[in-house]
Amino acid sequence: MIKLERILCPTDLTTESDEALRYAIALACAYNAKLMLLYCREPGSVVEWANSSQAARLFEQALFKYMDANEVKALDWEPVLVEGDNVGKAIVKEALKRNADLIVMRSRRRPHAAALLGSTAETVCQKAPCPVLVTHPSEREWVGLTTCQIDLQRVLVAYDNSADADLALSYGTSLAQQYQTEVHLLHVISDEAPDEPELAWSEASRESSYEIAARRLQQVIPKEACLWCNIVTAVRCGPPWHEIIGYAKEHQIDLICIGASGNGFALGKVFGSTTDRVLRQAPCPVLVSRPMKATSASIKAA
Repeated sequence: MIKLERILCPTDLTTESDEALRYAIALACAYNAKLMLLYCREPGSVVEWANSSQAARLFEQALFKYMDANEVKALDWEPVLVEGDNVGKAIVKEALKRNADLIVMRSRRRPHAAALLGSTAETVCQKAPCPVLVTHPSEREWVGLTTCQIDLQRVLVAYDNSADADLALSYGTSLAQQYQTEVHLLHVISDEAPDEPELAWSEASRESSYEIAARRLQQVIPKEACLWCNIVTAVRCGPPWHEIIGYAKEHQIDLICIGASGNGFALGKVFGSTTDRVLRQAPCPVLVSRPMKATSASIKAA
């Protein structure tokens, strides 16, 4: 199972960013993890508070929206106040410095579907030293609006045979074990060009590619996973981002797990990449499964 010991939740203390806080609280309680609430203040900005003690009081007020006084008192949490002109880079820096196991954040979607995800969420998803859970407005919810109880029913893992996809599968099956959920494992065969990495699975016909892809999906599923959850595998053909989003809508998926890079799911080409498009248009929260990086202490010791 995955270990979540330190969860970082960036917030600007608005009602919208508090929606990510709700997920962070739920996961922190479920995994007995330390919750680090981060506010990044731009240099020279005028705010009503300027030090950690004042920040702590405002953070505590936000926690009271979802927890009673005894629950807040029992929660292991810490206010983090930093200053920087690039919020995304500040979040990444603090996640590395504080050895975060997960970043939980809100993304403000742009009005047009083809617009970029947004500089802050984009930067964090590209450079974070740990996995990132991104929530959006108007999406399928699986954390109680007032109770912060987790009701996770169906998890979709977008699998492209890459190392990061294996990591996404690990997180997906671990969450399934924790909450006895259904896991959907989806591979998409791109129809754009004959030299796509997915087609390297087979030199045979398109029909054979489907068969081979389906068989390999069965092979990557941990044998023990069938003991605690129902596994559904699917192979589709088309633009990966379109098929992933379509599948999530059709099957009422609660969470999409996707690798940060890999064959066809790379964030390297931010505009138009599969991961970026899924983040922008997913009907549910998205977990970008990034490999863990060394902590700042480890770096200094090296």
